[in-house]
Amino acid sequence: MTTPPQAQAIAERELCGLVNGLASQISDHVRRRAVTLGLTAAQATALRELTGPMTTRELAERMSCEPSNATFVVDKLEKQGLVERHPHPTDRRAKLLVLTDDGVALRERLLELLAQESPLAGLTSEQQRTLQELLEKTVARP
Repeated sequence: MTTPPQAQAIAERELCGLVNGLASQISDHVRRRAVTLGLTAAQATALRELTGPMTTRELAERMSCEPSNATFVVDKLEKQGLVERHPHPTDRRAKLLVLTDDGVALRERLLELLAQESPLAGLTSEQQRTLQELLEKTVARP
């Protein structure tokens, strides 16, 4: 039995509203936690996504923004002594972004704060994995 188009549209609209609501809650959570560390939400997002050395282009993809925006954020983090640019081992035009010791320490503190009262905290680990799997099926990942 197939779902009538109007019922499917209503269900999709409701689901989109829930996904947007969750995204908004997560953004607000990141922003509130970032402020306590003297960071902007974009700086906190960059620190969260810097899981190891990567190019600005890779960071921009993880942050879902343009490379020029990521460059602006990295410039600020570099001025704060949290990130350094190192030569790329195989591409002389690119630089690798590497956290300094202070950057690593601040990132660890940020991750601790983000884990507190997270919008996803009401879900078990298994439920979070299920949600991730379902979202991965619907979102094209680069």
